[in-house]
Amino acid sequence: MTDQFNVGIIGCGGIANRHASVLSGLEVVNLVAFCDIAEDRAIGFNEKYAESQAKIYTDFAQMYDSEELDVVWICLPPFAHTNEVELAASHGVNVFIEKPIALNMETAGRMVEAVEKHKVKSQVGFMSRFGSVVENVKAMLDSGEAGNAGLMIGKYMCNALHAPWWREKGKSGGQIVEQIIHTYDIVRYFLGEPESVFCRAENIFHKTVENYTSEDASGTVIRFRNGAIATVTGSNGAIPGRWISQYELVATNLTVNFADANNATLYRTDVQPVQEEKLTSDRDLFHAEAMDLLNAIKTDGITRTPIIEGAKTLELVLAASESAETGKIVEF
Repeated sequence: MTDQFNVGIIGCGGIANRHASVLSGLEVVNLVAFCDIAEDRAIGFNEKYAESQAKIYTDFAQMYDSEELDVVWICLPPFAHTNEVELAASHGVNVFIEKPIALNMETAGRMVEAVEKHKVKSQVGFMSRFGSVVENVKAMLDSGEAGNAGLMIGKYMCNALHAPWWREKGKSGGQIVEQIIHTYDIVRYFLGEPESVFCRAENIFHKTVENYTSEDASGTVIRFRNGAIATVTGSNGAIPGRWISQYELVATNLTVNFADANNATLYRTDVQPVQEEKLTSDRDLFHAEAMDLLNAIKTDGITRTPIIEGAKTLELVLAASESAETGKIVEF
């Protein structure tokens, strides 16, 4: 595999800017194609991130047929996913895809099947897995140093109207599925596979906002196969301009209070007196997840968040959403 990667981007919207800014700064990356149904957005990305040297497309199938791509970054809103992953895989193109990968498990299943069939590498945009403290604590759980994880508390709070499509649950999946999914993913990452989910969710703060059908307050209880328990709460009615993503983990030998994925206070509770340690980092999570994918391609390795992981976390948040709608516990 060459040390240079020809990269295309599908979907030139908000989150794609964050990815493109990282990719354009990597010497190993050549941004060769931008695709968006709104051609002017693709042209804008070309000017900003590729000095107008890339090709512009409004049809990703045409892009796959015309370009020799090594990787595609798929940055589409959930409702816009069709067969871009399957086509990429059939062309031998490795895939980065933003979360959630779909709005239903049937679509997600087709993506997973295509990636596995054509043996391309994949990465889902759960960047919190690349937080320095998340990485350290995960290693301690895997090695047994942390002991058994028994409880996790996660919360996600913000206050923004977001894009018009985001406010419509039919297009975004709701706040749980589109946004708080990051928190659910870290809970899964630490505690394993879920056994059951119970959720309550309401639109409390945006009842008078036109076309706002997403929930803006939610609380979920998850029981895991290993007996661990987690709660995840979220709101889009909190502090304007603040994006709070915090969690706490209780294991046999330690308790961790995360300010975010990079910063936490760790308490070692298996010794007396209890040892307190501050863990801090300014790691760029988007850079870390991009390099993880590129290195996996180069070395024929495994990414931290292959597409099957995106499907499993999607199944969890869809179950939470179903529970909120039915008022019943959803079993896995």
